[in-house]
This record gives sequence, C-alpha cells and structure tokens, in this order.
Amino acid sequence: MTPSTRQRRGRRKPKPSLRILITAGPTREYVDPVRYLSNESSGKMGFALAERAARAGHEVTLVAGPVHQPTPSGVERIDVVSARDMYRAARDAFREAQALFMCAAVADWRPARKRVGKWRKKEQGSEVASLELVRNTDILASLGRRKGSRLVVGFALETGNGVTRALEKMRRKNADYIVLNDETALGADRSSVTILGRDGQRRSLENRSKAVLASALVRLAEKHFA
Repeated sequence: MTPSTRQRRGRRKPKPSLRILITAGPTREYVDPVRYLSNESSGKMGFALAERAARAGHEVTLVAGPVHQPTPSGVERIDVVSARDMYRAARDAFREAQALFMCAAVADWRPARKRVGKWRKKEQGSEVASLELVRNTDILASLGRRKGSRLVVGFALETGNGVTRALEKMRRKNADYIVLNDETALGADRSSVTILGRDGQRRSLENRSKAVLASALVRLAEKHFA
C-alpha cells in the first residue's frame, strides 16, 4: 500500500457546517409592572446545546428567555422576555436556519392585558381574584408548518408516562424528533431523556450531564444532513 493510498483511505468526509437555531429558557408574561406568569426553566439545556453546536463548528443563533447563563463562545444570542418576543425572534432567525432545537419552555397563556399600575385586588377586600388569559402563538407548531426540508426538534416535559403525549406532540407540530424529559430536568445539571423520531426510532439516555445530551443532539443533526 502506497502512502497516497493510505492517505485516501484515512480521509474522512468533512461534517457539514449547519446554521442552527436554538431557543432556551422560560418566557415571562407580565400581569402588571412587577408581577408575571413564568416557569422554572433555567435554560441550561439550550445553552449547553448552543455551546456544543458552536464548538462543533456550526453557526448558532440562540434565542434566550430571561435566564442568568453566560453566552457560549461563538454564539449569536438574542435576548427576549415574552412568548410574543420569542416568536418574532425565532420566526426571523428560522428563515436562514437549517435546524431548529426548540428547548425553550414557552408560556402557553398570557394575561389578556397588562395593567399599567400594580394590581391591587386584595385592597378591594376580595378573597378571590380571577385573571383572564389568552393563548400565545405555538412557536414550535408555527415553525413546523413551514419547515420544508429543515430539521425540527422539539422538547416535551411530561409527568408520568409521557411517551404517548410526546408522540402526539411530534405529530401535531410536524417535528422530526421530540426529546422527552420530566420535571426533574428543571434547573438540574443532569437529566434523563428519551429521543423519539418520526421514523419510529427511540433512544433513551439515563442520568447524563446536559453537556453529554447536547453532544448527542448535535450529532443527531449532523447525521440528518450527512
């Protein structure tokens, strides 16, 4: 075997460089200037995914809700607050993206109106208060409808046996994969997930760091476009 032959056989096909859009963290839906509806999402999974994707040489846009996480090196970060903010930013970035990882825990509902001043219901002597809510745009479903040949990966946080609900979510939102986890993932550095694919594949990763899970998901995207 000649040196040139050895070189040709040892040469690997280069990985494609992808334009990846990632959403992360919660949204805040303000009731008044000081109160809001939100959730416990820390953004750790989305930021780990952005860091690993950028380290692998991909072009990454990270749309982040209000979290205290450092921006990974080489990542374009867009900070947002509400679900409507996140929808507009993700919609615009999706136009140039090849893959979407919808990690954010977006509020399904928001107050019908944000009060100009502090809500002082208790000062009226009432023991019960009601808040009118309206539905936010479903970002994953909206982008999934226009995905074309792009890769769309959603996340589903379910309690109990959530596989059936996660599979239904994947179908309804036209995602290629759903990453299923549970409430123990919130704010944690480690998590257990099940990756469900439209092609029927199912892969479970138990008690892994979010960095390890992120690497597995980046490889999933690379394999999709290989």
